[in-house]
Amino acid sequence: MKKLIYGNFKMNSTLLDIEKYTETFIPKVSLSKNEIAIFPPFTYLMFAKQKLTSSKILLGAQNVSSESKGAFTGEVSAQMLKSVGVDIVLIGHSERRKLFLEKNEIINKKIKEALSLGLKVVLCVGETKSERLNNRYTEVIQKEISEGLKGLYENELKNIIIAYEPIWSIGTGVVPEVKQIEEVVKIIKTEISNEYSLNASKNAKILYGGSVNAINAKSFASIPGIGGLLVGGASLNPEEFAKICNI
Repeated sequence: MKKLIYGNFKMNSTLLDIEKYTETFIPKVSLSKNEIAIFPPFTYLMFAKQKLTSSKILLGAQNVSSESKGAFTGEVSAQMLKSVGVDIVLIGHSERRKLFLEKNEIINKKIKEALSLGLKVVLCVGETKSERLNNRYTEVIQKEISEGLKGLYENELKNIIIAYEPIWSIGTGVVPEVKQIEEVVKIIKTEISNEYSLNASKNAKILYGGSVNAINAKSFASIPGIGGLLVGGASLNPEEFAKICNI
């Protein structure tokens, strides 16, 4: 079954890096049957699109404004992203929530704005170490989903992917147990079923992200209910990310 394998470059790479990366990476994944996307920084989106034109690789943006246009210095709108060829956008990444204090209300506005321009959305959810240890992860994830998707119709869910990223695992090398991920998959599906329908829950696309590398990628992607992977640091290495994409 086809998996979704997405690479988030975060605030890394230069223009020259992107050029070298795509020249190395594209040939290595040309035969992959998985859906692949890379999420470079805003400044390289147009250049990356040009490099990806002859491939099936999707182009993603790491964030988007909740506003359509106007006096919002430093922001990038969904329309701008669409105009340079972006296919999909990350919204609610844990680093945006923690470092830039993005709340569910803003995340919800961003999702609606992105969908209105025909962009696919990856909604990131997940708990901190403290929330995990204090058994609050269920309520945290339920709230992030219910408030993040507030006001959306069920037919809009086909363009939304939910990425579970335990914050305590991102970039730490600390890997959750399979049963922990399986439990969260059930939490996500149950919440979608409660908010929408059993059919919506069944069709929900769920990614796992957190300390994914070429060694553990296959085991994560094989967990029931997991439709793919959101890869961070390992995606910066074209050889390693290619191995992950070819699982």
